[in-house]
Amino acid sequence: MTDKSFDVSQITGHAFEPFTFSYTERDVCLYALAVGAPADWLDQGELTFVYELSGQGFKALPTFPVLYPTRMIDHILTGRLGQIEFNPMMLVHGEQYLEIKKTIPTSGEITCRPRIANVYDKGSGMLVITETPCYDESGEEVAFNQSSMFIRGLGNFGGERGPSGQPEAIPNRAPDAVQRETTLEKQALLYRLCGDRNPLHADPAMAAVGNFDRPILHGLCTFGFAGRAVLKHFCDNDPAHFKSIKVRFAKHVFPGETLLTEMWKQDNRVIFRTRVEERAEDVLTHAAVELNG
Repeated sequence: MTDKSFDVSQITGHAFEPFTFSYTERDVCLYALAVGAPADWLDQGELTFVYELSGQGFKALPTFPVLYPTRMIDHILTGRLGQIEFNPMMLVHGEQYLEIKKTIPTSGEITCRPRIANVYDKGSGMLVITETPCYDESGEEVAFNQSSMFIRGLGNFGGERGPSGQPEAIPNRAPDAVQRETTLEKQALLYRLCGDRNPLHADPAMAAVGNFDRPILHGLCTFGFAGRAVLKHFCDNDPAHFKSIKVRFAKHVFPGETLLTEMWKQDNRVIFRTRVEERAEDVLTHAAVELNG
């Protein structure tokens, strides 16, 4: 498929039909459980994300709004973007940026207005950049998502290569904080209940089509684990201090593996990386959280 030419101008800038994401407190709790909270169920700091009667007040994890554009992901997984057809099993999540604009409601109806911002030719594949501002019922923007989707095998179509993201410089010192958590062997089956039903994360046969020997964990699940680590160590588990997060999904994670997140604070930013301990491979890179205040 690498010798085929695509007219990416047909989809660049394309605005999807606006859609709504409705959710309840139960969905907020389910998401928190799906990304590992609470690591210790007696920890009052994390109990606030899964227990609506917590003395600290029930709250949504700051990474919860990555779920808002789920319907757009469903559209992409149909295997068609305009004139471009592809095998959804060859699609991997490249990067994710999330910015929190205001306090995340623990239930409600969110309107998403996604668009394809850019399409780049990376040689070995096609990189599709989507942007999704998300609005609450009063019309105020709650969150902004930017996602990079890499479709393996659709490169060399004659398009622009696009910018190369600069890695976050890891300070030349020991981490200021480290969090180690082992994922469940059924972690992906739990996370898919949050809306991403891609069979790559559940069906061994479909994972094999994607050249994996078994189903892999959702990148956004690993993203949630890392976000929780920064929230705990540098925000005292208070989402009000968490402004934005960005990561690059460098490698896959298999459910059951151990995630080691190393963090360095620099002014109002926390630079971090997450690696799989068993394979000694970095899985989240180019990663940072910007803090409020």
